Amino acid sequence: MHSNPKKRLSRLDRGRLPLSMRWCSLPAVRENRPGFTLLEILIALFIFGLVLSTIYASYTGTLRIVNETEYQADVYGMARIALERIYEDLESVYLPPPEALPEESEPEPESELESVEKTTPLFQFVGARTEVDGTRADTLRFASRAHPVFGAAEPPGGIAEIGYYTEGKEGEEGLVLFRSGDVGFGFGHGEEDSTGALILCEGLQSLTFTYYDAAGDEYEDWDSMAEESGGTIPRKVSIRMAFVNRFDPEAPYKFMITVTLPEGAGGAEEGV
Repeated sequence: MHSNPKKRLSRLDRGRLPLSMRWCSLPAVRENRPGFTLLEILIALFIFGLVLSTIYASYTGTLRIVNETEYQADVYGMARIALERIYEDLESVYLPPPEALPEESEPEPESELESVEKTTPLFQFVGARTEVDGTRADTLRFASRAHPVFGAAEPPGGIAEIGYYTEGKEGEEGLVLFRSGDVGFGFGHGEEDSTGALILCEGLQSLTFTYYDAAGDEYEDWDSMAEESGGTIPRKVSIRMAFVNRFDPEAPYKFMITVTLPEGAGGAEEGV
């Protein structure tokens, strides 16, 4: 049995061998060790980024849908409350017939207050077309029997002067719709002032009142004391409201209701 000559070489003898022969006795180095190439790492990073971006897009899309749905619910709630309040007020509108108004041959009043009460009509229906920053923001004032009592200081029931008007709100987009109610005597004594008025809705983009007479003719404004109206109220009033859409400014939320006043065929037609 022959022994391996390489094993019999001492360390001293191995040092005397040529350099090319010294490494012949060393174990072979494995060249196929496991690992990832640069291309494989880049592909893995690309796939990971693609999956992460898909998850993020799905999350943001779902969050946007939730926020938009909640905003739509708020807008629909405000529109329903405002239109119902306007409808109830107009449904109970009051304007006495011409024969019920005081005659002009009355004695001169003795005081300034009596003078105001004598010269100012107690009941009137006035709708005016107005604009705010180029958009419709109409106003409407009339007498109604449907004014609710909000405090003990207000007398229950009776006829009240109702006013609808809009104002801008600093730092916020859209208009604020106010409803005022004055149970006192005389029409139009107070200026439009948000102090003490009831806020019906916010974020309003436009408010349009359209009036129709008995013949179905359309008017943008109405005054029951004008000759054109014949001292009467309109037969129908159409209310159009548009709310600001924060998610799509080019597509505002629109609502409409048409109210038939008491002198006409009672009822209302609604639409969104």
